[in-house]
Amino acid sequence: MSALAKTKISTLDLAPIRDDGGPEQALHNSLALARHVERLGFTRFWVAEHHNMDGIASSATAVLLGYLAAGTSTLRVGSGGVMLPNHAPLVIAEQFGTLATLYPGRIDLGLGRAPGADQFTAHALRRERSGSADDFPRDVEELQGYLGPRTPNQRVIAMPGTGTNVPIWLLGSSLFSAQLAGEKGLPYAFASHFAPRYMHEAIRVYRNHFKPSAVLDEPYVMLGVPLIAADSDEQADYLATSAYQRILALIRGHSLVQKAPVKSMQGLWLPHEKEAVASFFGMAVVGGPEKVRARLEVLLEQTGADELIFTCDLYDFADRLRAFEILAQLRAG
Repeated sequence: MSALAKTKISTLDLAPIRDDGGPEQALHNSLALARHVERLGFTRFWVAEHHNMDGIASSATAVLLGYLAAGTSTLRVGSGGVMLPNHAPLVIAEQFGTLATLYPGRIDLGLGRAPGADQFTAHALRRERSGSADDFPRDVEELQGYLGPRTPNQRVIAMPGTGTNVPIWLLGSSLFSAQLAGEKGLPYAFASHFAPRYMHEAIRVYRNHFKPSAVLDEPYVMLGVPLIAADSDEQADYLATSAYQRILALIRGHSLVQKAPVKSMQGLWLPHEKEAVASFFGMAVVGGPEKVRARLEVLLEQTGADELIFTCDLYDFADRLRAFEILAQLRAG
């Protein structure tokens, strides 16, 4: 059995908004995609918290998860992630405790340490709260307390939330969360789908610092992977230009709405921008079925990852559905 066949596969969706569409279409597509990958046997479907971005419709993460959970039946749904500095831990415990009460055994709570927004948006989110990434370890511990069993002297409870033991994941693109996840014995997801530079080092730090817990006996690593799979290498290269244009827009501070693919990126980016986009997509798997298979097998051999979670930033929704079909077929052998 190949490494891919033995590895769990999941989806990370940003509910992308097209240049000719709007958030309603994006959110409906998110549910349609969740149902699609559920039929294909994927393990989980996560959405990410982003703010002040006109091309991403997943800002109200917990609300969207309720919609996705209600429209699916077996798929685990969760946050990839909630940016904890933006929120009081009690509020997140109540939101995800409510979700776990309504959809028991199907909710994941992935937590990020970054604010996921610019300073103006961060102020708009927090007002007078002094939420900071430096508070992250303490906030995670507080959140675990709200979701765990109620203690005799506990003065503040999350209701719903207390006793739900919603599975907590730590997410990261650097080494800080890797070490914290290891020390707390929590599953760890590395954001190699946009920050692949520290991937191998983060995995090493996590595994070296891992201490068994009530949650895990041994380390559990999930890696983010950009997926652009198509029926041929040439078609995949063409479709990838939508994703390249989006990251180019991010670099330039322009609108992030999805743009249609183009025959060539030549003339659209400067040499240093091309390098920056290539660095962002350093872990991208772009190609037809055989190229995708070979790339994933090498990745799994090099990392020993337990699970891969795929982003798929394609313009046409039918192409996104097809990309995940190809992935599922490759995994099935």
